Amino acid sequence: MAAVSGLVRRPFRQVSGLLKRRFHRTAPTALQVTVRDAINQGMDEELERDEKVFLLGEEVAQYDGAYKVSRGLWKKYGDKRIIDTPISEMGFAGIAVGAAMAGLRPICEFMTFNFSMQAIDQVINSAAKTYYMSGGLQSVPIVFRGPNGASAGVAAQHSQCFAAWYGHCPGLKVVSPWNSEDAKGLIKSAIRDNNPVVMLENELMYGVPFEFPPEAQSKDFLVPIGKAKIERQGTHITVVSHSRPVGHCLEAAAVLSKEGVECEVINMRTIRPMDMETIEASVMKTNHLVTVEGGWPQFGVGAEICARIMEGPAFNFLDAPAVRVTGADVPMPYAKILEDNSIPQVKDIIFAIKKTLNI
Repeated sequence: MAAVSGLVRRPFRQVSGLLKRRFHRTAPTALQVTVRDAINQGMDEELERDEKVFLLGEEVAQYDGAYKVSRGLWKKYGDKRIIDTPISEMGFAGIAVGAAMAGLRPICEFMTFNFSMQAIDQVINSAAKTYYMSGGLQSVPIVFRGPNGASAGVAAQHSQCFAAWYGHCPGLKVVSPWNSEDAKGLIKSAIRDNNPVVMLENELMYGVPFEFPPEAQSKDFLVPIGKAKIERQGTHITVVSHSRPVGHCLEAAAVLSKEGVECEVINMRTIRPMDMETIEASVMKTNHLVTVEGGWPQFGVGAEICARIMEGPAFNFLDAPAVRVTGADVPMPYAKILEDNSIPQVKDIIFAIKKTLNI
């Protein structure tokens, strides 16, 4: 009987051994984190690290933020550090600036940067100019943050880009993240900075997940203000952008790569101070330049980059005039087809690159 059972078991052992030999483990998937959660994580870590940090704005506390960027922070830190405000941007921005002058580190959230125009006197005259006017005696360590630029279907009064507005003003630092790594690293650097920092986020990027490298998961992770990042190496043309259009540029680069055109895509990350060294070095290598932004063309970020290239050492390396891709020079329309034609699309970037390269 034992002999029979041994014969019966043997095939099962053979099959079992075969299955074991064929079994293999797939590589672990990289951690995916949305831009919303990356900003939340950055603020949470800085609130925990420094008791002088606090967040105020409309619906940031009990409602977890209009876009849920501050989710969970009120329950963790309470009413004194996560503060719901009245619908008065001039009022709570002034409170935040005063708190910064008194030694605290406020994060002032605008539900959208379109509403920051209600408080622009506080941002420019009170926050940006005080360090200079006090002869360096009074710093204003404050962060103004919130969604900036075009969203979807919210028309003219809720869709404009303020990168050029705030980038124009000495005394401010202006950052503009694209992905989750940018968002966490820049919000942490902004909070720690002793100058007023404007952080221009994008509503349409909040829910987008990105691969989150191990170094970005550290509580010590920072993205330095004033330093751009080359997102894709290339040899034929330099494409410079910030915020959501960086993704469009990478899509355009992927399409053109199949046609033999290699684009170098630069994610600015910071609008002011602008990292011209990285842009100039790239232009000297590729000999061509296209800038891409969602804002209006006149006096825009792309216009400033082109002017700086013209004035600097990279100008003599250009084989063709620099080309700007921008939003249309109109208030944002409400109709979807008009809205789509008012902000840069991938096809517009491809057209500009081919025009610059004369192909």
